Amino acid sequence: MEKVQAFGKNFTASFSPFAARTQQYVKEQLGQADDKTELPPDYIELEKRVDALKLVHQKLLQVTSSYNNESYDYPNNIRESFNDLGRTISEKVHLLSTATSPSEAQAAFTAPPSAKPQPKTFSHAIARAALAGSQTLNTSHTGAGEDPLATALEKYALAEERVGEARLSQDTQIQQRFLAGWTTTLNTNLQFATRARRAVENARLSLDATKAKAKNTSRGFNPDDEHLSEEMRAEIERKEDEFVGQTEEAVGVMKNVLDTPEPLRNIADLIAAQLEFHKKAYEILSELAPVVDGLQVEQEASYRKNRDGA
Repeated sequence: MEKVQAFGKNFTASFSPFAARTQQYVKEQLGQADDKTELPPDYIELEKRVDALKLVHQKLLQVTSSYNNESYDYPNNIRESFNDLGRTISEKVHLLSTATSPSEAQAAFTAPPSAKPQPKTFSHAIARAALAGSQTLNTSHTGAGEDPLATALEKYALAEERVGEARLSQDTQIQQRFLAGWTTTLNTNLQFATRARRAVENARLSLDATKAKAKNTSRGFNPDDEHLSEEMRAEIERKEDEFVGQTEEAVGVMKNVLDTPEPLRNIADLIAAQLEFHKKAYEILSELAPVVDGLQVEQEASYRKNRDGA
């Protein structure tokens, strides 16, 4: 029985401050509170800056979290089978180059059941479509030499596969060097600031609730009035000290969140990863462009020669 009574006392002791804070909060919301302890202007300014930083992180993560999804740029209007995704473009081109019959050429596009599906990115999809087109043209080509369009499509397919792999490498870099840090700031550092601010608000509510209680106890006298009992005066001072202490701690936490260079470093890493990808894609396509241009010039010259000869 004594244990039950002790538990009841402990529960009441821990619940009473919460109830007092809640009552004070409700009064303030209803406009029934006489006095409300004001927070320092510098503190309020820090709160606004922290809220802005949190919003920035949330907004950017809504977009950049797409880098966690391999197929974020994969066209949703196409349908590729497991066989289409079974082999890499390089593997298919190699098998096609050694094929001696139409059946062997077709087998190049069929993957064994245990093969890992190839990436679903826009560049990989273009590569697969280009190679399939090349094979279709080669199958129907009966003239001498190679079909120039089929040759160009095959080379384009190989290049686009390399671009797709560069994009996947970019995504990995962004996941590790941007998204991880940006998410940590949002879910950890900013969360610390939120908890510190909540502690300040609780301390303020407790202080104002204690002042309101003192005012009622002293029958309308100001809580700072000399008619207050020593016990009540000491309680107010204790609550004030707690409020000041929580405010100073929250200021330190918020300044740390705002001053850390991590978010800007993360942005720099994001840009660096994107730059590396676009630079790689530029290099790959720069190598391909003159080759395809050469095929186009040869085909046009042949076309004009045949037309003039006719």
